Amino acid sequence: MSQIFNRQANVYSRLSILAVVIFVGVLGGALALLNISGYNTRQGEFIEQPIQFSHAHHVGGIGIDCRYCHTSVEESSFANIPPTKTCMNCHSQIWTGAPILEPVRASFRDNKPLMWNRVHDLPDFVYFNHSIHVKQGVGCATCHGAVDKMPLMYQSSPLTMGWCLECHRNPEKFIRPRDQVFNMSYERPTDPEFGRKLVRDHKIASVEQLTSCSTCHR
Repeated sequence: MSQIFNRQANVYSRLSILAVVIFVGVLGGALALLNISGYNTRQGEFIEQPIQFSHAHHVGGIGIDCRYCHTSVEESSFANIPPTKTCMNCHSQIWTGAPILEPVRASFRDNKPLMWNRVHDLPDFVYFNHSIHVKQGVGCATCHGAVDKMPLMYQSSPLTMGWCLECHRNPEKFIRPRDQVFNMSYERPTDPEFGRKLVRDHKIASVEQLTSCSTCHR
């Protein structure tokens, strides 16, 4: 019986299998990169707001402390969005006729809250508590970036699980003294023992507990 396929068919079959394996690998790598890219995480993306509030002006320029607007950040799991009354504490006295602030005045006048859009929005299956991070010396800028330099607010960090675990596995590299949590110009000492001492002083949990699934997924 004559041979149906010539000897070169073996070479072609092996090459086709190799091509499929390479294609699947490249496709998997591309999908993995897409998953952690800003396109998916929204990192660096400006979020439209009812009024373009400038943190660069209010925090960097005027020097308003984070806690003046986000009053619950030290005591609650949620860093509250300030009510219009907080804005009007100042803007009933200054820039009272500025057209850009008309939505704020209308909100206060009509007793209807401004509908702000969340910039840092974690999935529902992730548990995050602001107060415990503040208590343990995690600075605002560590997660939110240099907001004092942001004319428009955007998500500075990817907020991926890997990004969170980087800190939970090595807290000594990220924490700071508690009285420096809200200091946007804080500069961390280079001495590695400094971070390890803070871990002890703040009584931060073990890496095993910090990286346990139940710590963030409850």
